[in-house]
Amino acid sequence: MLNYINYRMRVTIQDNRTLVGTFMAFDRHMNLVLGDCEEYRKVKSKKGSASGGPAAGIVEEKEEKRMLGLVLLRGENVVSLTVEGPPPPDEEAKATPGGPGIGRAAGRGIAVGAPVMGAPVGLAGPVRGIGGPAQSLMTPAGGA
Repeated sequence: MLNYINYRMRVTIQDNRTLVGTFMAFDRHMNLVLGDCEEYRKVKSKKGSASGGPAAGIVEEKEEKRMLGLVLLRGENVVSLTVEGPPPPDEEAKATPGGPGIGRAAGRGIAVGAPVMGAPVGLAGPVRGIGGPAQSLMTPAGGA
């Protein structure tokens, strides 16, 4: 199902209505989110004359269309899903290869091409006399 995200899908539901929209999301219960959704339903109308002529009793079936917009459809009502069309081409991404939102590597303030000789002064290790016990405490005492 994940392969069909952003496709135009036709969904038939239990009461024989058909919904056509952009497939945006789904879950494990088959609840669906459709964007720019349109509803199609078949309506039966009697067409005939009042005098009972030859056209009396003819049932004509029309299809009504209604624009719904964003739809959250409960999975329990879904009968079938059909691909109506592929996702629309993303023309904005093709037109601007790089823009203000493009990702770039972030540096740490050190030039990439500069040779690294060693650690900068002060970062090479502990400085003599700062931190730790005094030198006199570190030398072994004479045996007595």
